Amino acid sequence: MFVVLVGTPGSGKDTIARYLESKHGFLRVGTEATGKAGQPSTLTTKEYPFPSRNYLLNHITQNWKSDFVTTCLTTEAELLPFIKRPSVLVVAVDGPLLARWKRKKSKATEDGPSISLEDFVAQHDDLMNSATSRGPTTSEIPTTTPKNCLRALMSHAHLTIMNSFGTIPDLEKHLDEINLLDPERLRPGWDGYFMTLACLASLRSNCMKRRVGAILVRSKRILSTGYNGTPRGVKNCNDGGCKRCNTASRGGEGLDGCLCLHAEENALLEAGRERIGEDSVIYCNTCPCLTCSVKIVQCGVREVVYNLSYAMEEASAKILEEGGVKLRKMEVRREVV
Repeated sequence: MFVVLVGTPGSGKDTIARYLESKHGFLRVGTEATGKAGQPSTLTTKEYPFPSRNYLLNHITQNWKSDFVTTCLTTEAELLPFIKRPSVLVVAVDGPLLARWKRKKSKATEDGPSISLEDFVAQHDDLMNSATSRGPTTSEIPTTTPKNCLRALMSHAHLTIMNSFGTIPDLEKHLDEINLLDPERLRPGWDGYFMTLACLASLRSNCMKRRVGAILVRSKRILSTGYNGTPRGVKNCNDGGCKRCNTASRGGEGLDGCLCLHAEENALLEAGRERIGEDSVIYCNTCPCLTCSVKIVQCGVREVVYNLSYAMEEASAKILEEGGVKLRKMEVRREVV
């Protein structure tokens, strides 16, 4: 794994790099390319130097089973060639501005003269938004965002760590708790993969009450997808097609007047009973309602995996259990930790 640490000044990137070195045996690497304001970079004695970023890219590609960490990629243009590699994990590090300024002040003798809060804020704004920072340009960078600003660089992070911790041990404890090096951050497992697709399917819904998506899977192959909405040919829910969804009511009330097909129903109808079989799993971003649970049992699905709770969860769980269908809640990984 190659961990690329990016982030704001005083956020703790170096501390996390040292954590990966000391606790997980990572090799800290850097380049001999120019540093800030065109000056030679100053690598620490622990950083293994490479003549250029291309050399570094080739090395981590050829040695993808080894563990490396760097803080030397400081612009979006520098990062883009690296994020194409499947072993690269980009971690953005940030924290409260005042706390970061205090950290910088405490290290004034190491990093140079002390900086005032006003100057630190100005520096922060310039880094986050300025297009004048060092680094090459590339046609792959969106033209709507300044090419070399820190905001653009951090937008590529797989996760963002908010370092508001007062001590290094507290930060390291947090890194242990979130399992920073979980391989599923780079390549999701089957549950994460299918649940992500269910959440994506939900974005197609135009129901006025809630967006729900479902993915029906058999032997790790997708049979069908579904999202909630009115039947084919009927006016869309958000155009007034379903009166129940367009009037104020609590969850579970007035269902007899609802015209919307649920995501689970759509997925089951698209697949058909014969294709579903006894080893099928349905992934839903929201727990199925009682009506859908009955149909899931009838169609022979063996397991329901969901993320968000629903008002009928207890009743649904009961009918699914009685029908021999396993119900499992899955927590979706947060990007900011």
